[in-house]
Amino acid sequence: MPTGIIDYGAGNVRSVCNTLDAIGAERKMVSSPKDLEGIDSLIFPGVGAFGDCSRNLTASGLMDPLRDWIAADRPFLGICIGFQMLFEGSTECPGVPGLGSLPGTVVRFPDEPGLKVPHMGWNRLELANPADPAWDGLGDAPYFYFVHSYFPEPADPALIASTTPYGHRFASSVRRGRLLATQFHPEKSQKAGARLIGNFLKENRSE
Repeated sequence: MPTGIIDYGAGNVRSVCNTLDAIGAERKMVSSPKDLEGIDSLIFPGVGAFGDCSRNLTASGLMDPLRDWIAADRPFLGICIGFQMLFEGSTECPGVPGLGSLPGTVVRFPDEPGLKVPHMGWNRLELANPADPAWDGLGDAPYFYFVHSYFPEPADPALIASTTPYGHRFASSVRRGRLLATQFHPEKSQKAGARLIGNFLKENRSE
């Protein structure tokens, strides 16, 4: 079965499509609830503002179906804004709801001398569990590509799958069951990113 790619009218969808094509994975665009039929896993990529993403998901009717998908522990990979939207809200857009699937809030990097915002470029992960199948073949401290000014602060530390140092350590990915979400961009991270996406699909392949 194909992997669904959430297309909410913005975001970095094309790069994710190219990565899936490169690793030989079947894909299907998802822009409405009916598009969730006939897929076995879901990728939510993106760049952009939290508020715009929330409003577009609501307008397309995808907000509640996505909550249901995640609550059922169906395979889900969130990338950048697709990671941030999993939480309850963001200081970027106060009062605008996220999916609320995970407890916590999205915050901005603090204004500190010498700390450039957005955080942009390659940085390393400090893995909570290097044996997690998501990191198979990536080594103990893999590097991925980041571009962001905001990041989630999970209320439950057990969710954190990796941290990354930038001024201080922030949660750069989370894991819960078959949900994996990253602040970095696997689709922009060359071989490491293709390996991560391939690991996600392999782990959640339908029998």
